[in-house]
Amino acid sequence: MTSWTSERRGRLAILTFSRPPQNLMDLASMAELAGLLRSLSEQTDQVSAVMLTSDADGIFIKHADLDDLARGARGELTDEERGAWGTALRLLEEIPQPTIAAIDGQAWGGGLETALACTLRIASRRSHFCQPEILNGLIPGGGGTQRLPRIVGMTRAAHMILSGRIIQAEEAYEAGLLNAVLETGGFALSAPQWAAQIVAQSPTALFAAKRALMQGRGLDLEQGLALERQQFQQTLATSSVSRRP
Repeated sequence: MTSWTSERRGRLAILTFSRPPQNLMDLASMAELAGLLRSLSEQTDQVSAVMLTSDADGIFIKHADLDDLARGARGELTDEERGAWGTALRLLEEIPQPTIAAIDGQAWGGGLETALACTLRIASRRSHFCQPEILNGLIPGGGGTQRLPRIVGMTRAAHMILSGRIIQAEEAYEAGLLNAVLETGGFALSAPQWAAQIVAQSPTALFAAKRALMQGRGLDLEQGLALERQQFQQTLATSSVSRRP
């Protein structure tokens, strides 16, 4: 049984998560996502960007499936299952195409961590975000303590993680967590329209820019500048440079 469907709108691939009734993210769904991302990574001639979204009303990904966490605590997970979260989120960061989380509603815990691994994040006005693990005597286990500070800064991230507080879409936008907040009505249509500004660009330049941005985060300035020069030269050699008004 699959939890993801895939469709194309031009050069945009849209992966839609559906696991009723609550859209809890389980390990099998993460493994399925990883497989889809691997396949799309080999389709750079057809796909310029990948969007993650959901078909559940008011829920992007509610949070991780607690049954999986319980199985993990009992030592019942296979090696493949234990690595499913990390593999899928790493692929969101590493595939050539920019990845976009299109969030309409709740994105807590593992749902927020999935969005954090994407290159860009947009949300409807009714969306809300939380790392609630501390309220259950846990800490984020899908990258929240590492990716969230890199995106919103240590001060904001520490407050969210140490308190388990919920933030609404407008605050998330002001914090730099979101690239845009769209109206809730018609979000399923407006999200791909927003992504059109990304998909319209040169695929070669998109992939090079993502590589420089994502790989450069772990480098010092000189190494990052060297990476940028390398990617710039590659785009210069393979693209026809045109002047736009």
